[in-house]
Amino acid sequence: MTPRAHPLLRSLRPVAEAIGATLVGPGQMRPSDIPLEWEGEVVGGVRVQDLQGALDRLVASVERELGGHLDELDRELKQAAVRLLNERGAFLLRRSVDDVATLMGVSRITIYNYLNAIEQQPEASGYGEPPTADGGAPST
Repeated sequence: MTPRAHPLLRSLRPVAEAIGATLVGPGQMRPSDIPLEWEGEVVGGVRVQDLQGALDRLVASVERELGGHLDELDRELKQAAVRLLNERGAFLLRRSVDDVATLMGVSRITIYNYLNAIEQQPEASGYGEPPTADGGAPST
């Protein structure tokens, strides 16, 4: 993407970066890219990354959000991390429960217990803010 890129591409850049995607110009598009149309004209595309490394990207995003590596978080923040990873589809990936358990320094049974607790919470279907690094609720 060049500095003179279409305004739609410039405005979508932060979104693409947040999800690990790449914005490409119309001449660089591949059949698998998602076309971006503006007033009937394709002005570029979104190239999403494949699943290779998806769990690593999701974990890195959650670690940035919660302010520490998964194994350094306290119990409450580990539960928040599991909730965020679950909301983002991390546990749909094969062996992800085992991998996250290893990264957190807990057993896979602990991860399943966290997931079961999340499913029991009435507000689990909506996006909630994770607790702050000191364990308290976010200020409004």
